[in-house]
Parts: sequence; structure tokens; C-alpha cells
Amino acid sequence: MLALSRKQGESIMVGGNIELTILEVKGEQVKVGISAPKSVPVYRKEIYMQIREENKEAAQNIDIESLKKLL
Repeated sequence: MLALSRKQGESIMVGGNIELTILEVKGEQVKVGISAPKSVPVYRKEIYMQIREENKEAAQNIDIESLKKLL
């Protein structure tokens, strides 16, 4: 993991097209702005992990016979 120090208003570039900007620092909370192409999904980690879990569950519940009938 790369750890960087940034002040309010400063940015970090990820690749050539994603910019993370520190918008506000208030106590222990940091507000981060993310500029990325629309083709790059951006999620909070807890939401991302929930999506992954739901996708895994959905993939396990596939009825192969029903899919064969569709094809």
C-alpha cells in the first residue's frame, strides 16, 4: 500500500484519468472528491463488497436447465 500525505485542495492522480482531491478535513473525517471516466465504477468499499457477495450468491443459484431451454 502506498501512503501519501495531502492537504485540503491537493490531489493524487491514479493512472492518467482518475483524480482524487482532498476537499475537506474536519477532525477525524476526510472528504475526498473523485474525478473518473464514467466507464470506471467508483464505490465505497462496503458497497463494493456487498455487490460482490450478491453477485456470488446469484451465480450459485443459476438453474442450468432453464438456461439450456433459453438457448
